[in-house]
Amino acid sequence: MAEDKRKQEELEEELDLEPEEIEEDDEAEEEAGKKKDEEENSLFDWARSLVGAVLVVVLLFLFVAQLVTVQGPSMQNTLYAGDKVLVLRAPLCKIEAGDIVMVHQYNAPLDETIIKRVIAVGGQTVDIDFYTGTVYVDGVAIEEEYIAERTYSAEGMTFPVTLGEGELFLMGDNRNHSTDSRSTLLGVVDERYVVGEAVFLLFPGKTAAYLGELPGSGSRDFSRIGPIG
Repeated sequence: MAEDKRKQEELEEELDLEPEEIEEDDEAEEEAGKKKDEEENSLFDWARSLVGAVLVVVLLFLFVAQLVTVQGPSMQNTLYAGDKVLVLRAPLCKIEAGDIVMVHQYNAPLDETIIKRVIAVGGQTVDIDFYTGTVYVDGVAIEEEYIAERTYSAEGMTFPVTLGEGELFLMGDNRNHSTDSRSTLLGVVDERYVVGEAVFLLFPGKTAAYLGELPGSGSRDFSRIGPIG
């Protein structure tokens, strides 16, 4: 009898342990499932954030601004060949004298995209004394601390020039090495052809001087990064 009783007690003990073991297994499986779900959710959140960021960048460059690489030396010493600049799209800009704009002038023989500085706007009169290199707007000599050289190159236009409504007179800062509104290849520019305003230098090109060196053959000056004046 004692032996039977002992066996019965052992059997009861085994039966008592089984539910606990099953419960532990269930908890382990549940914990593993939660961890997997967390990993999947984390991956999904990361992918969603990446897609959102890409979408924001695409919309930014479609409707707000675009990145443009400067070609040629005509805007030295403000902008150099190879400079990468942020151009704010025209609908978001109020174009004024002194601004640097990107233009595609489809109605002129110079059928290419250019970056130049606005010298005068609609209703103003531009005159240039090519002997002294002085530019006048409405009879007043303008201060041009940004130019590489004074304006001695006539380029073919007859002065003075009075601008009609919605017209711009543009010149490069490297005055004697720029094809701009002084030339009959461009002339005055219809404001509707302004793509946008160059507002920020994101990455500098190589700052070689125009004379004696090829544009873009010098070194990069990273201190130039910032708003464009």
